[in-house]
Amino acid sequence: MTLDDYNSFCASLPHTTHVVQWGGAHVWKVGGKVFAIGGWSDGDGLAVSFKVSEMAFDILKEQPGLRPAPYLASRGMKWIQRQNDATMDDQGLRDYIGESHRLVAVKLTKAMRKQLGFAA
Repeated sequence: MTLDDYNSFCASLPHTTHVVQWGGAHVWKVGGKVFAIGGWSDGDGLAVSFKVSEMAFDILKEQPGLRPAPYLASRGMKWIQRQNDATMDDQGLRDYIGESHRLVAVKLTKAMRKQLGFAA
């Protein structure tokens, strides 16, 4: 997945905002809360971090090309970083980013969900 593909996909999700921060990372938010971070990579490709369920975290953290997201997972948050497509292809990454968006959106305050037009 290229940076442009990543940004286009995240922009297609409802009520998202984009900012470049933290040393050039492309950060996507819903209701002011982060759901995806693209950029931080040790290699040539795009690394993408996203929020996952506890069960998904336990499974994905052991897979080639994936790891607990730097900074976030070390603070007890359930975030995974895809470093390459060894076990998760681009469609899988889109699916997980979409689920991350949903996980973050459902945790927004009731007032914020209503303001954004999400179902109560």
